[in-house]
Amino acid sequence: MKDSEFIEKLVAINRITKVVKGGRRFGFAALVVVGNRKGSIGIGKGKSKQVPDAIKKATELAKRNMFQIPLKDGRTLHHDIYSKSGSGKILMRSAPTGTGIIAGGAMRSVCEVLGIQDVVAKSLGSANPHNVLKALMQGLKGQSSPKFLSAIRGKKISEIIKQREN
Repeated sequence: MKDSEFIEKLVAINRITKVVKGGRRFGFAALVVVGNRKGSIGIGKGKSKQVPDAIKKATELAKRNMFQIPLKDGRTLHHDIYSKSGSGKILMRSAPTGTGIIAGGAMRSVCEVLGIQDVVAKSLGSANPHNVLKALMQGLKGQSSPKFLSAIRGKKISEIIKQREN
């Protein structure tokens, strides 16, 4: 994949201070999400003495750690997701066409780079972007599409979708 097809979003940047004999040494930690708006996403954390270097490291790590998420009609989730990582809890619900992205902070940037257009999301508990993103990735990886379920159960996709609507 070419680099030009990826969208990069800086989620958070932290200044880290190390106190030494001569004073303080500053470093920076960056948290970045990378996606292609077609269901691929990766997150990365990078640390350096300068902000651009930290962002560059985080972006490279995010591109290496990409994985694919199944999307319903290429615009929303297949089912509701509740996930937890540390004290970061998230709730994501699929939404009808035209709803838009109703989410805040780190979850909004993930939805934008992932290609989700209609979703209602809430971060419960911690607002720490690291924990929220970990919980979000765990929930998205645990999502299952009707195509995947039909392969496991040996049924037709139409049977599974019919059961879900009832």
